[in-house]
Amino acid sequence: MITRILNEGSVKELWRMLKSCRHIVITCHVKPDGDAIGSSLGLYHVLSALGKDVRVVTPDMPPRNLLFLPGAKDIVVATRYEEFARKLFADADLVFCLDFNAPYRVDRMQRMLLDSVAPKVMIDHHLSPDPFTNLTFSHPEVSSTSMLVFRLVCRLELFQLIDKNAAKCIYTGMMTDTGNFSYNSNDPDLYIVIAELLRKGIDKDEIYRRVFNTNSASRLRLNGYAIYRKMIIFPEHRAALITLDARELDEFGYEKGDTESLVNVPLSIPEITYCAFMRQDPGYIKVSTRSKGSFPVNRLCEEHFNGGGHLNAAGGEFKGTMQECVDRFISVLPDYDKYL
Repeated sequence: MITRILNEGSVKELWRMLKSCRHIVITCHVKPDGDAIGSSLGLYHVLSALGKDVRVVTPDMPPRNLLFLPGAKDIVVATRYEEFARKLFADADLVFCLDFNAPYRVDRMQRMLLDSVAPKVMIDHHLSPDPFTNLTFSHPEVSSTSMLVFRLVCRLELFQLIDKNAAKCIYTGMMTDTGNFSYNSNDPDLYIVIAELLRKGIDKDEIYRRVFNTNSASRLRLNGYAIYRKMIIFPEHRAALITLDARELDEFGYEKGDTESLVNVPLSIPEITYCAFMRQDPGYIKVSTRSKGSFPVNRLCEEHFNGGGHLNAAGGEFKGTMQECVDRFISVLPDYDKYL
């Protein structure tokens, strides 16, 4: 049996909300990753089985390596179907906010979310949640939002509604947000949940292959180029950096998800304790960081890149040029030697 961490009163309040609602919207953060999509689709399958009218609405398109997940083809992408997405929010009588802790994280969909008069429920594992929801399940100590969704479904006594499709989505979120259980993954409860999902009939080896080991030729070339040409090692700081600007992304025909897990690669070098990956997105530089042991990359992102996250996995954004972002990173490296 897994430990109980969810507030009993909040669980009862959620059950009251569920009993009185019919039309549900589930949404997640912009540029959704495996945990955002996995938790959203996992909850979608459970609530649909409960007899609710449920739609998953995302700010933009999910990565192509997640489109195999059951229910992915039914996701409403707001950048493609803006008016339909707006209507879904307007008609909803319950909105779930998954894997994000502040309204700005849904990007251009923020107004739709905040204008909705429906009660809102946050399920998230990031630090410092904004108080914009009616009910909040925030547990930064949990490795993924998908794990939280599983816990919450069980506490609602709906475990029997987790079928193979829901289990596949939940497992995918848990797997991707821990780098295939290589970081933030020392919680024994995690493996109890995995065992239960396996009993639902999922093939974890196939899921791994579909998410991490299915590549296009352009993706392989882009990642090879990034490692060979763009990886910089700072041995005195046990750090590494990889950057890709817009020109380079265009040259290799970048598609969303092509650089997933690239930030983890330098950590395979024994002498490297932490790594940053910087990708030029429209309007800003996306910063992703990973680390080993007790090195707090969340501090690095909070203090210098307008972000945050977990001890070993965090991210942020930088408004400026790629060179300015790189210069910022290099200039603060000595400040973090004390954590090595």
